[in-house]
Amino acid sequence: MLNELDKELEKRGHRFVRYADDMMIFCKSKKSGIRTLQNILPYIEKKLFLKVNTEKTEVAYVGKIKFLGFSFYKNKNGMRLRVHPKAINKMKSKIKEYTSRSNGWGNEYRIDKLKRYIRGWINYFKIADMKILLKQTDEWMRRRLRMVYWKQWKRIRTKFKMLKQFGINNWKAWQFANTRKSYWRISNSPILNRSLDNKTLNNLGFLFFFEYYEQVCVN
Repeated sequence: MLNELDKELEKRGHRFVRYADDMMIFCKSKKSGIRTLQNILPYIEKKLFLKVNTEKTEVAYVGKIKFLGFSFYKNKNGMRLRVHPKAINKMKSKIKEYTSRSNGWGNEYRIDKLKRYIRGWINYFKIADMKILLKQTDEWMRRRLRMVYWKQWKRIRTKFKMLKQFGINNWKAWQFANTRKSYWRISNSPILNRSLDNKTLNNLGFLFFFEYYEQVCVN
């Protein structure tokens, strides 16, 4: 329905980008942007008979806007892409859901859900600059997974057995199995970082953001 708008903008000499009904029109100044908006709104509403969402329509510097989950910033190489904070928060909420210690999921199901989500998310946002974000997210996700396993082991004897299985000596394993610290606090302990280290979590089948990003990275 917006093909006619594309043609009109091209005829007027505007530079723009559109995906479905999300659009940005690029102008050299705020004054020019205001004028362009005032001139194009009548065409959309009176010629195409379409309603413009005025709450989501604004004239703003490109570095302050969100477009399809991305934000923009400028460096010596020109304009670059980042993942917008709202998209990051949405992603973290999803990871929280998938790594909840009380959702009753089996680990095979959890591994599959995380793999599908991570692959889809990275393939969508891979054109953005996000290496630091992904490394930080992976560390946080690993901590949540350690929390899940600690909750699943439940009983003292099970914790003792599993810690020994992952290479912790008898005395340390028994001492740690009897701790009364919270699940979240334990998840960042040296013992769990050592027993359920990064390599072990990979061997268990988990996929993480940064390692998949390196496989498909286009930057």
